[in-house]
Amino acid sequence: MIQRIDGGITSAKGFKTASCEAGIKYPNRRDMALVWADVPCAVAGTFTSNRVKAAPVQWDRKIVQDGGPVQAIVVNTGIANAGTGSEGMRLCRESAQCAGEVLGILAERVLIGSTGVIGPNVPLERIQAGIRTMAGNLSDSREAAALAARAIMTTDTVPKEAAVTFVLPAVGGEGAVTVTLGGMSKGSGMIHPNMCTMLAYLSTDCAIDQGLLREAVSAAVTDTFNMITVDGDTSTNDTLLVLSSGMAGNAPITEKDEAYDVFLAALTEVCRALAIQMARDGEGATHLIETRVIGADTKENARTLAKSVVGSSLVKAMVYGKDANCGRVLCALGYAGPAFDPAKIEIEMIGDAGTVCFYRDGCVQLFDEAKALEILSERDVRFVCDMKMGTEEATAWGCDLTYDYVKINGDYRT
Repeated sequence: MIQRIDGGITSAKGFKTASCEAGIKYPNRRDMALVWADVPCAVAGTFTSNRVKAAPVQWDRKIVQDGGPVQAIVVNTGIANAGTGSEGMRLCRESAQCAGEVLGILAERVLIGSTGVIGPNVPLERIQAGIRTMAGNLSDSREAAALAARAIMTTDTVPKEAAVTFVLPAVGGEGAVTVTLGGMSKGSGMIHPNMCTMLAYLSTDCAIDQGLLREAVSAAVTDTFNMITVDGDTSTNDTLLVLSSGMAGNAPITEKDEAYDVFLAALTEVCRALAIQMARDGEGATHLIETRVIGADTKENARTLAKSVVGSSLVKAMVYGKDANCGRVLCALGYAGPAFDPAKIEIEMIGDAGTVCFYRDGCVQLFDEAKALEILSERDVRFVCDMKMGTEEATAWGCDLTYDYVKINGDYRT
């Protein structure tokens, strides 16, 4: 059984964190975080699909691909260290070397994360000073985790954390073991599927083969982080990293058995929770938009159709304006790509106030406009699209498009 708990990056055994005001870009606010593992950890990760990859993405991807253990993550906000060429890689290397010296580990065991404005160089001396400050303040407390989640924010309005405990089945005479998995993420704008503008860091005390950890991360991302969109832009810095300390004491997961399935379900739960928090906190957003496509012929087609609806600027504007213009949902399905019969599908909008059927049997339906307005006035707006073709389904999440989105991005650098 997977149990949600109040926690974050320090919930699992063996993990500590710290944060500080380093003065990278934002005055009078925490803008650096350090995650530390008491033991060398297995690591898995996924990164941006943008061909322009920030220096920290290149640094981390090589470490993950090389398969060596890691013990620390240094994150700064305000400046992305993207579009900085060889100088950007030098900044990553010297930041990692500083952390390694202070923490007593190899630089190759230090991962780097940056988020913020593309172009300027990160002020190395401030990064190094921040690392030294944080190294002396590491803690596994709930407060430390919450402060770290706040420190990695850019235009986010709230920090994003999630954690679960779950029980792995008894193996080979060993009893069942309770395992913990938690994490934090940031993301509010420049968010689009196939990794979005986000940083996400997860930790677990589950002992699991590194190859299987990588497979689990890839599987979990597909229906969580890759199913959210805010504005259709895919960032240069997207990074998801998952560290495993193995300190829970479970028999290591070395094959795709029942224990692996439980671990994957828990990992997916945490990734989904963080992904939804990011979609709900889209820049300027007033509504979360959830679209569930059911009755599709293939899983991939279900994903494509759901993402098309939440990614539609017209659907986003419709939700913001509380205008039940169902033709916009129908249109977004139609240009998504997968074939379907418009005469058979059904589209509903569902909320606490009830359900409104927009479209059925090839025709727009007469519906209760007052009830539709009630639903569109709720914080979360949900559409269900039944394609009447099969048994596959998928869910995507996005947010409405508001005037504030333009205001935020019109002066992002200043």
